[in-house]
Formats: sequence, C-alpha cells, structure tokens
Amino acid sequence: MTSPRPDATPVGIVIATRNRCAALAEALRHLVALPERPRILVADNASTDDTRTMLARDFPQVGVLALPFNHGALARNYGARALGTPYVAFSDDDSWWAPGALSRAARLFERHPRLGLIAARTLVGPAADPDPLNDVLAASPLGRAADLPGTQVLGFLACASVVRRSAYLDAGGFHRLLFFGGEETLLAYDMAARGWGVTHCPDILAHHHPAPSPRTGRPVVQRRNELLTAWLRRPVPYALARTRALAAEARHDDHARQALRGTLARLPAALRARRPLPPHVERAARLLEGAAA
Repeated sequence: MTSPRPDATPVGIVIATRNRCAALAEALRHLVALPERPRILVADNASTDDTRTMLARDFPQVGVLALPFNHGALARNYGARALGTPYVAFSDDDSWWAPGALSRAARLFERHPRLGLIAARTLVGPAADPDPLNDVLAASPLGRAADLPGTQVLGFLACASVVRRSAYLDAGGFHRLLFFGGEETLLAYDMAARGWGVTHCPDILAHHHPAPSPRTGRPVVQRRNELLTAWLRRPVPYALARTRALAAEARHDDHARQALRGTLARLPAALRARRPLPPHVERAARLLEGAAA
C-alpha cells in the first residue's frame, strides 16, 4: 500500500463487501466526494459479481484488497492492517460518512490518547431518520469519563464507527469465530478490557441506507453470536443461564433452534478462546443490561 498523502486526513476508510456491486458503487460515490479526501480501501470478500470490474473501471482511486475467500467481518481486520492510517473509519457497502465527520473524529482522537473507538450518530435511509440505536447509546448508564469525549458505551454499529488503528489491532479486531452479525459487542468488550475508551460521540455523523428487507438469516446469526460472546467473555453461570434460556425457546421457535445448533457447533472453539472480562468491564456490562431490562 502507498503511504498517505501529506494533505489527506489521518482517517482512512475500510469497506468490507461481498456481491453487492450496485450498493457499493453508491456508497463510494459519496465517500470519494468527501472534502477530507480520505484513503479508501475495499476489502472484497471474494465477490463473484462485477464488484472488482466495477471498482477498476469507475473508482481507480480506491484501493482494493482482493481476499481469496469470504472472511466475513474479519475482512475489516485485513483492511485496517493494510491501510496503515492512524485512524480507520468503517463503512459497509450501504453506508457512508457525512462531510466533515472524519476530520472531527481525527481531532477527538488527537485530543484524547485513551480513546479507542468512536460510535457515531447514524441517520437511516433517504429521509435521514435517526437510528433508534442513537438514543440507546446516548442514554448509556456508563456516563462520561474525564479523559474521554462523549458517553461511554459497550456497543456500536460497525458501519458507523471510527477506531484508533493501534487500539483496534491491540484488541485483536473483530473476532474470527463470529464471522458476521452482532460482532460489535465483543470488540467493545475487548477494547475496554485493554483499557481503551469506547464512546458515543453524536457530533460524528454517518449515513446508513440498508436494503428494505433484512438479509436472510441475520436474526439467527445475531442470536448465535450473542450467546457465543457470552461464552467467550462472560462468567460461566451467566453463559449457562443464557444457553438454558435459548434452549427453552428452541422447543417452539425455529430461529432459536437454528441459533442454538450454530452455537453448539462453535462452542468448543469458543471455550478454547475464552478470556473472561476483567471485573470492571463485567460490572459495566451488567449495568448496561440492567438498564436495558
């Protein structure tokens, strides 16, 4: 990869994509027009459509990391390593950043050395409706820290997040076991466990234009990954209780059955990779769950 231009923002953009050529082109039209002129890298998860042809033809200024097979969310890790900018903003192939957002994010990182991840405010669709997650993040009971901007959180939307590259890689990036779907919580846990701040900063703005219908199988994958996250990082009694609850639901719900089967298939790997949260992060996770309940 070439080094960043001296006049470019220190925030680069990584987009993980697979077989979403038309949506990716729309997102890139917004991203290449940003006044910050960020470096952009598309981490292509072995697309079989016209993605790579379209990128070469229409966006020659955009870097392409052509992955040999589908790595899921792990594509962002490969992209962040390859991009090399001090800060990395993640977009999906249906999202983009508002003009000025990346410059504001860079200033926050420079002023707050412990800041590891910024969860942006997200506007959805052509009407720019506020994502309901905005209010959840803003109301986080974790509150503010003296050395961090915004409100402390342990969750975010991946396509509306900006990371300090060194902190992201220090925490291991997105976890291989989860692949895609609800992968953000585990990364937030791991960054907090390493001492990095994870905060919601509503002045940083992202746009998200998801397809009208949800992607097939997403609810099952998200439920599976929630339970795997519990086994990877939370106390054993907690993970057991969550497993029993899903098993009870699986008796009469097909989605729950599929999620439970997926969890059990991956459980040996989760136990091998298990690393319980330090007490202060576990307390924060419990506090957030209590507030949600």
